Amino acid sequence: MAVKTTFDFDQMLSSAREAYAEELMRMADEGLDFVFTYSDNVAPSSSAGKLVAKYPDRCFNFGIAEPGQVGASCGMALAGEVVYAQVMGPFLSLRSADQIHTDIAYNDVNVRLIGTHAGVTAGGGPTHNCIADLALYRAIPNLTVVVPADAAQCCKAIRQSLTFQGPMVIRIDRAGMPAVYADNDYEFTFGKAIETLPGTDVTLIATGSPVYWSLMAAKKLKEEHGISARVIDMHTVKPLDKDMILKCARETGNIVSVEEHSINGGLGSAVAETLMEAGFNGKFRRVGLPDEFAVLGETDAIYHYYGMDPEGIAKAALELLK
Repeated sequence: MAVKTTFDFDQMLSSAREAYAEELMRMADEGLDFVFTYSDNVAPSSSAGKLVAKYPDRCFNFGIAEPGQVGASCGMALAGEVVYAQVMGPFLSLRSADQIHTDIAYNDVNVRLIGTHAGVTAGGGPTHNCIADLALYRAIPNLTVVVPADAAQCCKAIRQSLTFQGPMVIRIDRAGMPAVYADNDYEFTFGKAIETLPGTDVTLIATGSPVYWSLMAAKKLKEEHGISARVIDMHTVKPLDKDMILKCARETGNIVSVEEHSINGGLGSAVAETLMEAGFNGKFRRVGLPDEFAVLGETDAIYHYYGMDPEGIAKAALELLK
C-alpha cells in the first residue's frame, strides 16, 4: 500500500544536513550514548555546531584529515562506542576509501558515516561532485548504504541506526530537500523499499532526492499523458529490496531507475542486475549522470541538462513505453 505523500513540495523544503544533527541533539538530550566526529569546521549556528557546543566531550574535530577521521572513528567503535562521523561526501568516498574498506567494513564496527553534499549539490564543480560513491559502497562487504528521500526520513535513519549492528553510510544532500512524505506516520525499515505512489503502467525506482523528482514526473505523466506511474522509494541501496523490484517488474513490466549518481555502478546498475538475474524480459531505462564529469552550474540547471528533473524523467518513461 502506498503511503501518504504531498505534492506541495515548494512549501515544504527542509535540510537533511541540518536535520541529522538536530536528531543527534535530541538523542543526546535523551541520554543516549554515542560519539560524533566531524571534518573541517562546522558553523556555530548550524545544528552540528550547536551539538558540538553543548556536548564537547563527545565531539571530535579532525579538520580536513578525512582518512584520519574515518580511521579514528573505527578505533572509537572498537572501544565500544557507536560513532556518527560526518564527512563531506566526495572526500568520504574518494579520499577515505581505504579506511572505509579496511578499517570500518573489515572490522564490521558500529560507525555511521554521514556523507553530506551528495551528487552535484556541493556547488564546487567536478572536484566536489559526489557521483561515484554508491558504486564504491556497493562493492564493500558488511556496509549498509542508506539514502534518505527527505530530511524527516533522514532523522528516522539516524534514530534507528543507533541500535543497528554493523557499519552504515547515510548519504544526504548539501542543502534543502523537498519533503516527500506528508507526515512521519509510515514504516521505515532498513532494506525495505517504500511504495510512495501506486501505478500500473511503469515503475520509477528512485533513491534520495530523486524520489521527489519521480513523484512530480508521475504527476506529469498522469495529467498530460494518462500514464499511471508507480514510484518506489529505494532508500536502502544496500542491501537492496529485490522483492520489491521483482514485484514491480511483474506488475508493470516497465522499470526506470532514477538517481543523482553516475549511471555506472549505482542504483540503476543494482536494479539491472536484479532484473537480469531474474530473467526479466520487460523494458528498463536508467536516469542519472552520464559517464562524464558533470557540467558546472546551479544544481537545478544541471538536473535539467542531464534529464534528471521531473520533465526529463517523464520523457525517459515516455520513450520507454513507446
